[in-house]
Amino acid sequence: MAQLFAGTSGWAYPNWKPDFYPAKLAQAKFLGYYATQLNAVEVNFTFRQLVKDTTIQKWIAGTPAGFRFSPKAHQVITHIKRLKNTGDFLPRFMATLEPLAQAGKIGPVLFQLPPNFKIDLIVLEEFLAALPRGVEAAFEFRHISWFADEAFELLKKYNRAICVAETEERITPDVVTADFCYYRYRKPVYTPEERRIMVGRIREHLEQGRDVYGYFKHEETPQGAIYAVEVLREISPAK
Repeated sequence: MAQLFAGTSGWAYPNWKPDFYPAKLAQAKFLGYYATQLNAVEVNFTFRQLVKDTTIQKWIAGTPAGFRFSPKAHQVITHIKRLKNTGDFLPRFMATLEPLAQAGKIGPVLFQLPPNFKIDLIVLEEFLAALPRGVEAAFEFRHISWFADEAFELLKKYNRAICVAETEERITPDVVTADFCYYRYRKPVYTPEERRIMVGRIREHLEQGRDVYGYFKHEETPQGAIYAVEVLREISPAK
């Protein structure tokens, strides 16, 4: 049965107290508490550092079965090499995530491209062909030139999801390119009507057999975490 995995982009935010985290909760216990409320998290940490195995093992041990981590691809891949000539670094990065995969706790890897990276179908296909098939992947295009049928068809060919990102400046076309979906809800505020539409779209995907990963904005306030809890409970109410 298809499932919704909902969360935020990160969890280590003391300013989420006391509205999300209990006021006296130690930061070392944030992830464990987070995982009692939500079932997935997007990991920005992996964008700048190759995560150590000891850290991965703590993540695994601190979360229940079925919890998912969606790591953001390292900046060397997306911003420095810009998907070109990644044959040396990509396997190294993916190897750091292998313990998550073995534990059944890895969600899609997010490849977030730079805003000034314009469409290049040749580069994209070469990268897609080199990407290991065993791990799901989503691509966040931040230049509008990528919002083209040719790019969408390439993603479909390799069963990779387009990351549907909503910000105050830009909304990615809500196109299905894989057997799962990936959303980044980045606006600071969502009205009740916007959340109703959001839930309806998620239900459409689930009814058609597609898992959905949805990550809300993080950092300054716990509002994104609160939204994520509300949506997860509406879609998957406790039995």
